[in-house]
Amino acid sequence: MLDAIDKKLLSAVADLESLPKGAYNIRKNGQLLNREVTANIDIRTNDAQNGIVIDIKPGTTNESVHIPVILSQAGLHDTVYNTFNIGADADVTIIAGCGIHCGGKQSEGHEGIHDFHVGPGARVRYVEKHVAIGEGTGKRILNPTTRVFLNENSYAEFELVQNGGVDMAKRVNEAQLKARSTFIISERVLTDGAQEATSHNLIKMLGADSRSNLVSRSVIRDQSLQNFYVTLEAHEKCFGHIECDAIIMDQGRNETVPGLKALHPDAELTHEASIGKIANEQLVKLMSMGLTYDEAVNKIIECFMN
Repeated sequence: MLDAIDKKLLSAVADLESLPKGAYNIRKNGQLLNREVTANIDIRTNDAQNGIVIDIKPGTTNESVHIPVILSQAGLHDTVYNTFNIGADADVTIIAGCGIHCGGKQSEGHEGIHDFHVGPGARVRYVEKHVAIGEGTGKRILNPTTRVFLNENSYAEFELVQNGGVDMAKRVNEAQLKARSTFIISERVLTDGAQEATSHNLIKMLGADSRSNLVSRSVIRDQSLQNFYVTLEAHEKCFGHIECDAIIMDQGRNETVPGLKALHPDAELTHEASIGKIANEQLVKLMSMGLTYDEAVNKIIECFMN
């Protein structure tokens, strides 16, 4: 059922060597490849037949859901609409991501629109990795949109990674936080060649004592371009922080625009942003330990992105 390319892509985006245990939905070239549900996690095709609905029962713990997408069909541009309903007091992990294998001249792309409805007291960890491989010359395009709705006392932690090979990416993250909810985003993106990646983020803290923390790490090599935009919008007493760090190499370009909107007198909003090159002292130290220049650069980038 899974060929060698499928297995390579699944390993890269979801750390899977074979079909996972528990609930999962694997999509290949715009079609359902395989699906499994559990007593607490149901997955079904939505009414419009263009995505899935995942229902997680209240109180579910120690379970995970894998929903990777893999593409290897030349010229295919796949769009899916997925809805996650996470019941009250559940505590689950969702592993997503998309892997593209391009073997020809035609472009391939995936656009995933995900809505998360996180119930009161629930906790969710969401991991989304994007990878593109193959010797083809066609464009590899990934445009994810994530919308998160956090109820009272809920918690969501998102790890968003683009490891390389993606020619064009436009990411949109939006969130609405009710009272005492917490939203944490860690976004790591690496581009090289002539690749372009843009991230737009809008976090609205609507409830009292809500919290948000967004950390972005970017590495921009060769002639690639990355743009990062984020706005924290505080409507009540709350706390929000943005941290954006970018390493530029060669002729890379970057625009980082953090925005803070305090619409309540007790809102606490902070941001840190830095753009720069790898420090020579770091290179010298690693090279003095026996690493070559390229090995030292790669080690610094690896540590920075992790």
